[in-house]
Amino acid sequence: MVRTAVRRLVTAARKAGHLGSGQLAVAVSGGADSLALAAAAQHQARRLNLTVHGLIVDHGLQPGSDKIAETAAEQLKELGLPHVTVLTTKVEGPGGMEAAARRARYEVLRRALPAEDAIVLLGHTRDDQAETVLLGLGRGSGPRSIAGMRPLDPPWGRPLLGVTRAQTERACTAQGLAYWSDPHNVDPAFTRVRLRREVLPLLEDVLHGGVADALARTAAQLREDNDALDAIAAEMLVGDPEELDTRSLADTPAAVRRRVLRAWLRRRGVTELTDAQLRDVDALIGEWRGQGGVLLRGSLVAQRAHGRLQLVRASP
Repeated sequence: MVRTAVRRLVTAARKAGHLGSGQLAVAVSGGADSLALAAAAQHQARRLNLTVHGLIVDHGLQPGSDKIAETAAEQLKELGLPHVTVLTTKVEGPGGMEAAARRARYEVLRRALPAEDAIVLLGHTRDDQAETVLLGLGRGSGPRSIAGMRPLDPPWGRPLLGVTRAQTERACTAQGLAYWSDPHNVDPAFTRVRLRREVLPLLEDVLHGGVADALARTAAQLREDNDALDAIAAEMLVGDPEELDTRSLADTPAAVRRRVLRAWLRRRGVTELTDAQLRDVDALIGEWRGQGGVLLRGSLVAQRAHGRLQLVRASP
């Protein structure tokens, strides 16, 4: 199953114009998910005309993390991966340790891409997808968050979103791969751990099983809906206009209109946008009552003037 998942992801990536160089990377932590993924990628390498690079990120968050990285590197070499690299990074910045570690990991992996069109395979499983959807639901983050992780989001590839964590563990056992169990994965100080060990088992019990699979299906359905709405919005936002004609957008369904606004604001330099801010900007069109502008990140203000939506610098 893991090998089939890798083959499907590689096929999809090539159809989308990636992997022309034949360079594929796998991010490996030493855990069951990533080790099973690396083994599957190397098994498929000759058939798919790929060169597989193993990328191991040492976050330095635990004593002996360098030894764990070295052990993972040795296992990848034993699997026959021709290129294995241990990457070190510093975990710092806002948002808690999980968020900071994720940012650091993605940054160092992006810098280590073996080619411009390469894809880095990540070991996220169906269980991880279910946790992501639950987090989005609990935080009220909207359909994009509830849609979960994309299988192909270049340069990232997640072929295991239809594979369970238990299946990756069995794949490792069958191949004689000794995987590492991260103690952070059982530490209840982390929200994801409590979802994994408390919330999801309770839901499975109350709803008589199948919850993780149902959450993953829901995410896939939402991604399809989001993609369709985004495509409609893209057709409405032609070019890179400095201002938007509010009259042409007034009768547009709110779900499409907010996507137009989100894309327009990002192009104008608004890099961080909350749902509340987006809805306030949308009200300048859909619920216009002569209200003032909306203050956004970067000292920018979205305001309506003479039937047009403008983005200006806030006054000192």
